[in-house]
Order: sequence, then C-alpha cells, then structure tokens
Amino acid sequence: MSYTIKILPSGHLFQTKRSQTILEAAIDAGINLPYGCRNGSCGACKGKVLEGEVYLEDYQFSVISENEINNGITLFCRAMAKEDLTIEVRELAMTNNIRPKIFPVRVEALEKLTHDVMVMKLKLPSTDKLQFVAGQYLEFLLKDGKKRAFSIASPSHESSLLEIHLRLIPGGEFTKYVFQEMKEKSILRVEGPFGNFYLREESIKPIIFVAGGTGFAPIKGMIEETIQKGLSRPIKLYRGARVLNDLYMDDLCKKWANDFSHIEYIPVLSESRKEDNWQGRESLVHEAVLKDFVNLNNYQVYCCGAPQMVEVAYNAFIQQGLEENEFYSDAFTFAAPLEK
Repeated sequence: MSYTIKILPSGHLFQTKRSQTILEAAIDAGINLPYGCRNGSCGACKGKVLEGEVYLEDYQFSVISENEINNGITLFCRAMAKEDLTIEVRELAMTNNIRPKIFPVRVEALEKLTHDVMVMKLKLPSTDKLQFVAGQYLEFLLKDGKKRAFSIASPSHESSLLEIHLRLIPGGEFTKYVFQEMKEKSILRVEGPFGNFYLREESIKPIIFVAGGTGFAPIKGMIEETIQKGLSRPIKLYRGARVLNDLYMDDLCKKWANDFSHIEYIPVLSESRKEDNWQGRESLVHEAVLKDFVNLNNYQVYCCGAPQMVEVAYNAFIQQGLEENEFYSDAFTFAAPLEK
C-alpha cells in the first residue's frame, strides 16, 4: 500500500510506502527536502503536517518538543505516513537532480594523521562515476545491516577517488575497526550522496566557514571546489581545535591562504598546551567569529562539527545579525547508528 503526499507551497506530489519515512520517499522521488543526519538527531528535516496523520519513530527528544508535535510539527526523517498527507516544508534547489545509489568502493589508502584522525581514500569502479556536490556525505553499509555516515572531503571533480576523514569514536565499533584492523584494498559498500550541506553558489555574499574537528572534511571539499571553479567570493575559514596537534591538514589551509588572496585562515585553540608554543587565537571557535564581526548581516555561514558547537554558534550568530536562512550546518551526531 502507498500514500500520496502533497507538498505546500510548491504543490509537488510524491508517493510513499508504509515502510518508508517521508524523507526516504522524497529522496526516491527526486524531491529535495532539507535534512541532515537522517536519524532524528539534528532537527534539520522539521516540517509541518497540515492534513493527515503520521507515526513518528525513534528520535532524540531534545530535537523536537511535545508542544511542536501537538501543533503538527514532525521530523520527516523519522515520520511515516498512516494515510495521504499534505505537508508544509521549504524545498531546496539542488544541482543536477542527484539521487543516491549503492555502489562498491575499494580502500585505496589509509593514512593516520593524528592519534584519532584517519584519512581514507576510496576508489570507485572504473566504469562508475559518483555525482555529488561538495559537502555531502556517504553511508557505509555494514554486514550487520547497520550504516555509518561520513562526509566527503573531496571536491566533486575528483569523483573517482573519494576522500573521507574519520575520527576514532569512543565505543564506535566501525571506527575502531578502521583504525585497528582494516587493510588497504578492502572492498566496502556505500550509499550516497546524501545531505543538504553544500555551497549556495548563487549567492555573492562573503563566506564564513566554521569547522570543529573532522567537521573540516566537508568544508575542505567546498573550498577546493570554489578554487577549481575559480570562484572568488571572500572566504574566512575558522577552524577550532583543543590543542595544536588536533589541527590536522593545517599546512593545506595555510597554503590556500597564501595562494589565494580571497581566502583567510584563522585557526583557534581552546586548550593550548605549553609545548604547543601557540601564538594564535585562543577561545572557542564561534567566539573568535563573534569577536571579529560586529554584524553578520551580510554574510553566509557554513558550520560543521559537534551538535553542541553548531547549536551554540547558530544562536550566537543570529543574535549578531546573521539572517536565519544564511546559516548552513552539518552537525556530527555520534549517537547510534550515525558516526561522522
């Protein structure tokens, strides 16, 4: 049995099966609804059910309140239709009408950059080419049926060899396996691309990138994409880390800033050590942005990292004048089944 879903204000229609979430059905239909984690942890897919009834599966209670649910708000990544629906949500424009697919990859290289950060290079079959937009993510399909999501750190023009940044997650079975047991030439299955975290190239506003930890991965892809396309919008890259050793690929960021006059790199440490001999900025990364900008009204912000950092940054930047629809984020939600 399937149900018909109507989207307002666009008027678009699509079908959903009883076993599908609304978001899964929309993706299958090539309709681009906003979303992030796909497991009820980030709230990016919130929308309103105007007509009809849904069943809301497991989700993190901090993401949506009982009051919101009682007023028709739901999480489309966890909601399943119980009848035909009319929903209200802002659809997003996406280039190339890209749809996710499942494909095999070979682990071409594994390089440990710090004690808890690994760079993995994935080779696609010679007959295949992945269409994606820099900033999106892939899901590894594991043998036990679980999935693990990681951002693509490559620009889209390097689609035959994908770069993934993995942080060793305490208690994370997959990342532990990658760090301790995985060998080069291993064959894995992945699905993607997913996600709405990508550069809005139609804008001419200056860009502020804010990255915490391996939140640098999708931002790296976006910056390399702008360089490849010759885009010259002013870019300020703020990278937050606890200690100096956590700023992996620091030399690459310095090279961007040295080679391109429109790119500025601002690394920020929150707990620098004496042996770091740190002469740079010291604070939480979003605080460095607030200190540098009296008013963020004329900027776009792309923020990626731990959920708490992203949430705090969003609230602080809005208070500092940033327009709500100019904050784009990808919060790394480590609660099972998602690792990034």
